[in-house]
Amino acid sequence: MKNFLLQKRQFLLYCVIGFSGVGLDFAIFSLLIKTNAADLRVANAIGYASGTLLSFVLNAKFNFRTTDRILLRMLSFFGVAALGLFVSDCVLRLLVNHWHQDKYLAKMATLVVVVALQYNLNRLLSFRKAST
Repeated sequence: MKNFLLQKRQFLLYCVIGFSGVGLDFAIFSLLIKTNAADLRVANAIGYASGTLLSFVLNAKFNFRTTDRILLRMLSFFGVAALGLFVSDCVLRLLVNHWHQDKYLAKMATLVVVVALQYNLNRLLSFRKAST
């Protein structure tokens, strides 16, 4: 029961922290698109990387409270993020280029898919407790 409650707490905090990363991601994406500073895919990658870095720092410090193997954990977190970026890019291109959906709504849709994927992979890989 304790593990169940801990996982629910971790997931909720992961989502709260994720919203800050998503907010930064979406703000940067929108700024780059509105100013024509980058195309769709480049804006998506830059926004995504910015949000990922913020999310890693906040999750490591406040959610999973990890202080060991930070570089390895960050590399793992960014590996999971790379997979998430690939999924995000595929969904974004499908929705915008093939189904002609609004760019901003399509971006929001990618976030739902990616959050679930990344939480589970990061919990199991990036922030798992070190074996002693």
